[in-house]
Amino acid sequence: MPALPRTLIAFAIVLGVLVFVHEMGHYLAARWRGVHVDAFSIGFGRPLLRWADRRGTEWRLGWIPLGGYVKLHGQEAPEDAPEEVRARWRSGQTFHEKPVGSRALIVAAGPAANFLLAALLFAGIFATVGQPVGTTTISAVVEGSAAAQAGLRPGDEILALDGQRVSRFDQVQRHVQPRAGQVVELRVRRDGQELTIAAVPAAREAPQGTVGMLGIQGGAARFERLDPFSALVAGTVQTADFTWQTLVAVGEMLTGARSTADLGGPIRIAEVSGEAASLGLLPLVNLMALLSISLGLLNLFPIPLLDGGHLLFYAAEAIRGRPLPPRALEYGFRAGFALLVALFIFVSWNDIMRLFG
Repeated sequence: MPALPRTLIAFAIVLGVLVFVHEMGHYLAARWRGVHVDAFSIGFGRPLLRWADRRGTEWRLGWIPLGGYVKLHGQEAPEDAPEEVRARWRSGQTFHEKPVGSRALIVAAGPAANFLLAALLFAGIFATVGQPVGTTTISAVVEGSAAAQAGLRPGDEILALDGQRVSRFDQVQRHVQPRAGQVVELRVRRDGQELTIAAVPAAREAPQGTVGMLGIQGGAARFERLDPFSALVAGTVQTADFTWQTLVAVGEMLTGARSTADLGGPIRIAEVSGEAASLGLLPLVNLMALLSISLGLLNLFPIPLLDGGHLLFYAAEAIRGRPLPPRALEYGFRAGFALLVALFIFVSWNDIMRLFG
């Protein structure tokens, strides 16, 4: 398939699945808490398809595939709704009359569904293809590097660093990077025999400061298939790890330790989706899991208009014992809208510069 159609189809599939799962989280939580759902839409704009179910919910497929929404019955406050709208409300099934805890649960269910999807996708990969297990076997040694000067060779398996056992190459990196210019004792296995080798990591400048480098490359990871329960546990751990890594990266961007050029928008997502689709189903599913985490996390940021902003308002309501004043909500939503527009423009500019810069 040509690159452009493949990219567009992959983008539509990936984004469509993520948005559907997110909105389904809101929908199911609303049904659980007794709130009627007026409409469930994937995409914005004029509907290409629409139909109503026996409960009176209208299901829509919009022609702009950049999001979606769930229209909750009576989501607006009574004072904000015209009399003819209030007359059609179903008693006991409106969103605004539910306790603040129920409203918060309905809002939080969307991001929670994205995290759950990611964990299930990772679990599916681990149970079928296998979980990647890193090794500490050296595949290459850079000529003239600290590792070469110490006598390390391709094929050596690193067992321990300064007496600490290691089983993955990322553990080797984390141990070596803060030890530039310091002696590191490596316990390695070579041709069935264990040796002790002392190396002094060379100092290299990196965005996070001076780091130590041995000058070695790790071998390819192997894959171990897991039973369903272990796969689910590993998928949950993988989801939590990536969530934390994303939060750390956002913190580094806010403090200036990391470039904001790494942020991408819809163009970048479409581009990466097309690249993943060209590599096969597994990379596409893995990308979907990672983007699902990012979508869930983004929606939890305390920005008005996002789920996290609503949760912030509900937390304030729970503390005060009554909702925030309408003017405070209005200013909050205006600020949130401006911030989201600015963010969209920024990431879109990053995408354009990445393509043509």
